[in-house]
Amino acid sequence: MSFLSATLSRVKPSPTIAMTAKAAELKTAGRDVIGLSAGEPDFDTPQNIKDAAVAAIAAGKTKYTAPDGIPELKQAVCAKMKRDHGLEYTPAQISVGTGGKQTLYNALMATMNDGDEVIIPAPYWVSYPDMVLLAGGTPVVVETTLANSFKLTAEQLEAAITPRTKWFIFNSPSNPTGAGYSRDELKALTDVLMRHPHVWIMSDDMYEHLAYDGFEFCTPAEVEPGLYDRTLTCNGVSKAYAMTGWRIGYAAGPVELISAMRKIQSQSTSNPCSISQWAAVEALNGTQDFLAPNNETFKRRRDLVVRMLDEIDGITCPTPEGAFYVYPSIAGLIGKTTPAGTVIENDEAFATALLEDADVAVVFGAAFGLSPNFRVSYATSDAALTEACARIQRFCASLR
Repeated sequence: MSFLSATLSRVKPSPTIAMTAKAAELKTAGRDVIGLSAGEPDFDTPQNIKDAAVAAIAAGKTKYTAPDGIPELKQAVCAKMKRDHGLEYTPAQISVGTGGKQTLYNALMATMNDGDEVIIPAPYWVSYPDMVLLAGGTPVVVETTLANSFKLTAEQLEAAITPRTKWFIFNSPSNPTGAGYSRDELKALTDVLMRHPHVWIMSDDMYEHLAYDGFEFCTPAEVEPGLYDRTLTCNGVSKAYAMTGWRIGYAAGPVELISAMRKIQSQSTSNPCSISQWAAVEALNGTQDFLAPNNETFKRRRDLVVRMLDEIDGITCPTPEGAFYVYPSIAGLIGKTTPAGTVIENDEAFATALLEDADVAVVFGAAFGLSPNFRVSYATSDAALTEACARIQRFCASLR
């Protein structure tokens, strides 16, 4: 009998972390690897946020807090939800976790029973299906198409709903595609959900502030107030505020669900880092002036990457509305062979050969549930992106 839990066999390690680790190994061995696999801004955390953390340390705010967050941070989340979306929440409706991932995980662990289904549009963030499986549920993956800019249609959502559906996980702008749903596109989905009162909505808004070309972000409970009582709106400070390592995520939803999530967290990690919580208070309440210039930088990088990848025969690279990823199709490269004799049978073979032959690390599309594609994170310098895309161009030109 195996010592390990049978639950462990349901899930796999994060492919994005695995690819980042493999690239780091090659770098340590002396290779000039350019990593485009990690979903992490290269900007430093803004100074006012760092100062707030230092002040919290000096003030001795280093003790345990309530399991799911200090009152000041919950109040800051309430103010943010009102300011940005016109949504009213009380602190009792807010959960603060150790990163956005924990709030999603807590919600699933608190609500899933055997046989419950969760609708997940593909391509998806790699952790969604595995968290559903860990919680004992069944992921129902619905593939989107390049032709529809990787966005789920109302017809697809309607067809996927069954009496067993418990959650619909929604992510806009999306990791890995950067696709953002307009208000009209989102309203078409919420109209479907209004017809199915047993389906709850988990809206992952982590990339809310990373939007370009006039794209206006909106969240499901804002577009359709009738869904307020069965929507968990999830967000965090990792991406927009360049605070990935601080590990603060939060969620707003019905009191009963938030209370259940608190119970899960109280018996697992307990409170997030107290210093990080005070830094997050400043992130949400303090100046937001850095967001616009950061977005200008991201937009410039996006345009550079899309242009250089779209120049490659066999690659189609759509222009996303937000986040800091592109998700090119390599349909025109499948079946070709590298100079070393490796056949590009699928996108995993492409990503592996690209890393080994051209020293560029990307994440293959199968990890996100839709092939043949790969994900590029453009959250790195213009110089690194230019060199990486030139290497990808030369690698693809060498295929026969």
